[in-house]
Amino acid sequence: MVKERILFMCVRNASRSQMVEGFFRDFYGDKFDVFSAGSDPQEIDPIAVQVMDEIGIDISKQASNSLKDYEGQEFDYVVIICGNEYNSCPFFFGGKKLFLECLKDIYPFKGTEKEEIRLQREIRDEIGDWIQDFYNYKICDATYNEPNCCDLKTNTQNDADDDKPCC
Repeated sequence: MVKERILFMCVRNASRSQMVEGFFRDFYGDKFDVFSAGSDPQEIDPIAVQVMDEIGIDISKQASNSLKDYEGQEFDYVVIICGNEYNSCPFFFGGKKLFLECLKDIYPFKGTEKEEIRLQREIRDEIGDWIQDFYNYKICDATYNEPNCCDLKTNTQNDADDDKPCC
């Protein structure tokens, strides 16, 4: 089975896109080769690593990559992650399908470490919920042939031997 390729990108590739990559790889890594990159990559935020580890997803070995690392490569899906007025959305040529998602950004948070951990946990939990919706309603709905995915037009799961409702 050839895996589809998905690229999540943002500006710094230090927190949100790293969490998204970790969640997507954990949930759907058997079907996808998962990548993340930034237009201005920075070191991975150690608090992002910590809060993901709290839920059993290890992103400590992921790398903060530049979009330039993927120039000329083709992806089935490219997801641009933007967040707030402090950054602009990067762009990448090389995706068959392009999505834009606004997710809360930690930058330029100013506060105590305890407050930052609380905010990173909130962002992590929002990303965890979003990534499942994104997969079910954007990717599976577009292909209609993934088993155990929701087909929104018929409100059924795409199982050959089962026509039960998915919602």
